[in-house]
Order: sequence, then C-alpha cells, then structure tokens
Amino acid sequence: MPSGTEFIKHEFDEAIAIQQSIVESGTALSTSHPVAAVKRQLKSDLRTDREHLTKLQKLGKPFGAGGKREEVAKSLGELAAETSKKAGTEASEAYEAHAVLLNLKRKQQDSADAMIRIARDRKETDLRDAATKMKKEIKSSADDLAKSLADFAVRIASA
Repeated sequence: MPSGTEFIKHEFDEAIAIQQSIVESGTALSTSHPVAAVKRQLKSDLRTDREHLTKLQKLGKPFGAGGKREEVAKSLGELAAETSKKAGTEASEAYEAHAVLLNLKRKQQDSADAMIRIARDRKETDLRDAATKMKKEIKSSADDLAKSLADFAVRIASA
C-alpha cells in the first residue's frame, strides 16, 4: 500500500471509481426499478451524484488520480453492474441492485471521512470543505435509499 501523496492519489482513484459506479448504477436503476417513487428518488440523486463525480475528478487531478479501479472499487463496480443489469427482470433482482447502490454510497461516505481528515492534516481548506459537503449529501442520499430499501423489502415480502 502506498503512503504520502501516493496514498492520497490511491484514495482519490478509489473515490472516483466508486462514484463512477454510483452514477452508472443509479442511471440504470432509475429506469428499471419497479417502484415509481424510488425511480424518482434515483433520478433526483443522479444530478448530485454526477456533480460529486466531477468534483472528485477535479480534486484528484493534482494528485494524478483519474479513477483507476483497484481491488475494492473494481469488485464493487462489477457487482453494481451485474446487479443493475438484472434489476429489470424481477423485484428481488431490483432489490439486490438497490442494496448494492446503497453499499456504494456508504463506502463513499467512508472515503469522504478520510478525505476530510487528510485535508485537515494538510491544511487544505478547499478540499476539506468539498469533502464535508459531499459527505453530508451522500449521507442524506444513502439514508433515503436505506428507507426506500426497507419499504421495498416489505413490499416484496408481502407480495
């Protein structure tokens, strides 16, 4: 595992790759999810998710980060793509894809926490402020997705 600036590049690469998977998965689910309210939620979230991707790419560029997919991001991205592809086939498949998207957002919250602390340590206020804003927005979105996932579980179980 790298250290110093190389570690920061690694963290940005992972955050960019995860965010790309969030956007791709959210885009797919926003058209295939069987629950209309969740589709609207996902479409609404996509605007912010795309903004986060653009911001991460901009912030990571000075460190040479471009979204290289290493082990964790690669595995989660593949899982998101696979489950999103099946989401239109039946409710339980959409449920799985919904859960994976939620997992990606929770992972991104962890990355934002790390970025906030790294920025504080390096006294980079722009990075700190951007990561703090992103963390709050991702948390709100993830909390909403978690609630709709629980509602979806009840719907499937009651069918």
